[in-house]
Amino acid sequence: MTVIIDRCKECEFCVHYCPKDVLEIAPTYNSRGYRPVRVKESRKDECIACRFCQDVCPEYAIFVEEVGK
Repeated sequence: MTVIIDRCKECEFCVHYCPKDVLEIAPTYNSRGYRPVRVKESRKDECIACRFCQDVCPEYAIFVEEVGK
């Protein structure tokens, strides 16, 4: 998953819709004053590439690509 940090507006849609609870809001701020989303380090291998986060992002800040199978 790729997050374009400066597009994120901290809406948290992706965090709430993630079925595997792999996303969280970062403690740092982007250039627009929002805390962007990030993958939880402890759950990074649990993403199933469902693309819910990508689909619900109003700012098109998240892109999901499957890596290997």
